[in-house]
Amino acid sequence: MPRISPFDKYVDQYEQWFVQHRRVYEAELRAVRGMIPTGGLGLEVGVGTGRFAGPLGIKSGVEPSKSMADIARKRGIQVLNAVAEELPFGDSRFDFILMVTTVCFVDNIGKSLEEAHRVLSDGRAIIIGFVDRNSKMGRIYLERKEENVFYKKATFFSVDELVEHMNNAGFTDPRFKQTIFGNLGETAEDEPVRPGYGEGSFVVIQASS
Repeated sequence: MPRISPFDKYVDQYEQWFVQHRRVYEAELRAVRGMIPTGGLGLEVGVGTGRFAGPLGIKSGVEPSKSMADIARKRGIQVLNAVAEELPFGDSRFDFILMVTTVCFVDNIGKSLEEAHRVLSDGRAIIIGFVDRNSKMGRIYLERKEENVFYKKATFFSVDELVEHMNNAGFTDPRFKQTIFGNLGETAEDEPVRPGYGEGSFVVIQASS
């Protein structure tokens, strides 16, 4: 079963995080936006409350949490209640797929990525944003995992681990961007987004199907 109960129960707390950490959210949004292809039909898998799909102009999403999906719909996103492992779409349906932190909460990372590959047209892009387990914030999240209602049930990946899973699912030619170079409270108004990984805590990977 998808790990959705905290997101149904604490959806207000989830939404408040983006208000309290506005600079972090905006930096993550900039990093993701720099990887989104121009034009084409996009889908966000694990759309949550639409915090990324909305500003990025992605009109379709899937989300297993009803509470979160309801908020995303209010933000103008067409949301189907579904899980990453069983996407309710035909083959080669989309030009790009976005997943932000979703990989931390799926039950089967391999199946989730295989499904994403299936519904993407040939040569199109998947974009994954996540907290690198080996980063400064990744290590803090791991140390405090039991204290966090959301991350208590999360699975954290390193960049290399996730790239290996992506390769196994058929994705190639990964590109990387990174941001959030200090603690959350130290995030600058104009927090930089840089190529590569290994320094920033939030990493975005784009790869081809």
